[in-house]
Amino acid sequence: MASDDEDGEYGYFYDDDDAEEDGVGALEDDAPPPERRTDYSAITQETVSIAQKQDLSTVMNLLNIKQHQARALLIYHRWKIDGICDCFDRKGRERMLRDAGIVLQENNSLPAGGSTTPIGSVTCNVCFEDYSPNAVSTMDCGHCFCNGCWAEHFKESVNSGKKQIRCMEVKCSAFCDEGTVRCLLFWKYPDLAKRFNHFLLESYLEDNDSVKWCPSVPHCGHAIRVGASERYVEVECPCGFSFCFNCAAHAHSPCPCTIWEKWSAKSSDSENIKWIVNNTKSCPKCFKPIVKDGGCNLVRCKCGQYLCYLCGGPTGQDHTWTSIAGHSCNRFKEETAGKSKDTTRQQLQRYTHYCDRFKIHGGSYKVEEEKLGPAVTERVKQLESNLSRPFAMRDGDWLTRAHRRLLVSRQVLSRSYAFAYYMFGDELQTRPAERKVLGVARNLFEDQQERLEHHVEHLSKVLGADVLAMPEAEIVRAKQETVTLAKTVETLCGEMYKCIQDELLPLLVEPMSIATYRPDGPDKAKELAA
Repeated sequence: MASDDEDGEYGYFYDDDDAEEDGVGALEDDAPPPERRTDYSAITQETVSIAQKQDLSTVMNLLNIKQHQARALLIYHRWKIDGICDCFDRKGRERMLRDAGIVLQENNSLPAGGSTTPIGSVTCNVCFEDYSPNAVSTMDCGHCFCNGCWAEHFKESVNSGKKQIRCMEVKCSAFCDEGTVRCLLFWKYPDLAKRFNHFLLESYLEDNDSVKWCPSVPHCGHAIRVGASERYVEVECPCGFSFCFNCAAHAHSPCPCTIWEKWSAKSSDSENIKWIVNNTKSCPKCFKPIVKDGGCNLVRCKCGQYLCYLCGGPTGQDHTWTSIAGHSCNRFKEETAGKSKDTTRQQLQRYTHYCDRFKIHGGSYKVEEEKLGPAVTERVKQLESNLSRPFAMRDGDWLTRAHRRLLVSRQVLSRSYAFAYYMFGDELQTRPAERKVLGVARNLFEDQQERLEHHVEHLSKVLGADVLAMPEAEIVRAKQETVTLAKTVETLCGEMYKCIQDELLPLLVEPMSIATYRPDGPDKAKELAA
């Protein structure tokens, strides 16, 4: 229940009678069911073949085709099974396979690419030698050559890095059967057979839009598989590293990938920028920064302009040690319309405004993770171990959930300032017809940002209290307050994401999108069972 007390319009008070009548769990029972979490898979070198076989089997059974044909179709569609199903519905089986360059088995009585002799042997049209039927191989296209020539063809293909080997008949685009390739390579070049198998495994990772290596450094050895239609998602690797699947950068929602890339590049120079703002004055003529290391307050820029180092205003050169002729700057003067502005310094100060808040919330997140986190864990442990209290009093999950909400909302707040710096600046192009709407949407966003900031600080303060030292009645009140605040910051974060995705990003000329808000942070990928 809200009140206009000393905590401001966002403060809370609770009625003891209501708490006793409704019960502590009422707030939790009324909450909507949690959003369904998506299952992501973490793949290692040992399990990549299992993951690959799962997709291959699905397509083979769906279309009644061989494994190498299924692989060719999957590579053609970037391993998107949903895309294959959609194409199958639109084009049908035959046309879909033909468009992907897949040739089905030809029922030829006479092997194409070779000829028969009167005694039943086959002549290879590459080496022009006669072979028994057991010494030749025929591909799906019907072209038949001797096993020795096929092996040499496979050798050259593997050495050139090909993972999909086509028939060696001139102008034939049919893919060779993987089993035949392995068998003939193993017969003459065992090392190349292993290399070919490695190529096939690599194709699942390199040609697959739904699989990416975890970008952790040093690399943890995991690749993450998401849903075929998912792109703007954030996922946590089993190693603990959370990243954006679209750009492979560290998780950065609600900031779009393009903006996050710009911010990361700019923030690397933030300390230099802040030093310039704090220790220099800009020339009122050329706007270059000037630093003074001694002398009086009359400074001459390299461009020839004189200025007062106290206020940065232009002056003449006549001066004494204590004053400049015709110049006074002890009184504050409102900036008049049409007056030339130091746009460079304004831009630096604007960046400093957003950068400071970005770092402050980032620093708070670090403290709340490294110091408050262990404290909360210990309180939960002690609450649950005190068997003299009722079960409802011993349950400490509400502390753990609230702390998780606090950490996620801290990150949302921090990144929201990176988003705001570019969204409301001059670097991104807004649709001309939507510029009036931008002002309204900006007010909505900044109001949500302010409210979220207030409640996050309140939640941080509440979680910092030692509930173990409280009497039971105070623990009940603390639990109600904490649960309510955790739900409030979750709601405000969701509203901010919605405002960004639905109100602000559509105003930009360049299309952008963000990952869906997850109250508990990025979904964690599960190890694929071997």
